[in-house]
Amino acid sequence: MGVRSVFFPEPPRRIPQHRALGVALRTTHLITFGALLGGHFFAVDASRLVPFLIATIASGLGLMALELASTCAWLFMGKGVSVLLKLLVLLMVSVFWEYRLPLLLLTVAVASVGSHMPSRFRHRLVFPAMRPLCSEPPSFGAKEETSLPRP
Repeated sequence: MGVRSVFFPEPPRRIPQHRALGVALRTTHLITFGALLGGHFFAVDASRLVPFLIATIASGLGLMALELASTCAWLFMGKGVSVLLKLLVLLMVSVFWEYRLPLLLLTVAVASVGSHMPSRFRHRLVFPAMRPLCSEPPSFGAKEETSLPRP
């Protein structure tokens, strides 16, 4: 078994209950991040926000693990790149603490755009150099050839 088949299986692995797990983790992630953002917005004491920070990180890691368990190609698609961009903005909070509220709001904006962009962008490989490792899904709306004889 080669490295490619482990990290970039073709077709991607099917994870039992993927959708249910994804919905549960995403709901938890949204609730806990919302509480964390509200806490910063209303200047809540940091010690009261720590459980929400931990839950946000844990649910976010769970969401990433769920996607990566199917295929690591996710990292190089529009949806994965938007998550990596979101993480970069979040890391900036620790460096630019006084600007944490605008950075957290920017995180929401990046997440919203990344989650709601058209499928053709969400599933497109962003880095063409990764094409040999990752197979790109058929383009949205593409018609497949059938083996049935033509009338």
